[in-house]
Amino acid sequence: ELEMRYLPDLGDASDIVAALVWRPPPGLLASLPNLKLIHSKGAGIDHLSSDPDLPAGIPVVRLVDRSARLLMTQYVVHAALSHHRHMDHYGAAQAEGQWRQLPPPDTEKTTVAVLGLGALGQDTARMLSALGFRVIGWSRRPKDIADVECVHGAGALPSVLGQSQIVVCLLALTDETRGIIDARTLAALPRGAYVINPARGAHVVDEDLLAALDSGHIAGAALDVFHDEPLASEHRFWSHPKVVVTPHISADA
Repeated sequence: ELEMRYLPDLGDASDIVAALVWRPPPGLLASLPNLKLIHSKGAGIDHLSSDPDLPAGIPVVRLVDRSARLLMTQYVVHAALSHHRHMDHYGAAQAEGQWRQLPPPDTEKTTVAVLGLGALGQDTARMLSALGFRVIGWSRRPKDIADVECVHGAGALPSVLGQSQIVVCLLALTDETRGIIDARTLAALPRGAYVINPARGAHVVDEDLLAALDSGHIAGAALDVFHDEPLASEHRFWSHPKVVVTPHISADA
């Protein structure tokens, strides 16, 4: 029974009390004088927070979808297990027709850091823990998840990274998390660590990650999101032997 209006035909802007949006034009929400609710059509809200004129004090609701959570968890688990079980090694061995076995990894002695413990991060952390990994979850505020070591606050991040053979970025994109996977963060990881980023491309400083991969400090990376999408054909991620590129298919979030 609600009256719905659609861009560009909004009529009298003062009539509008709620906005259901995905990447609205900058300034649009500020032009609605009686707006009381903003509803994001996705799990991320960076498309709102990037608007310099986003009106203050108006509640923002985001989409939490069971299907999206499941898809994201599947993506991360696949990437983590593929690295953990040396699937790149066996793929290369098959291509060469070589029978080259590696010792099986000790999953219980492998630590995975999950950065960001929202709905997606919590589900992912639980599943990785159920598979036998030691999981440390890091968030801005305190969280409590069964069988997951939860820590919080910026000061705790270096310690979390220093213990982790795999790091998964599932953070929301904010001014504080933009570029969080940079040279300093990567250096804090043990040599041979693996990076998985299905969150937002702007979390990663591309040049720093490439340098860490080239030096051998970082063993590899699975990347589903990028600063500019589609990823430019000349970008080194496409051809780098230690990078798995997927075209933003981890989840519709």
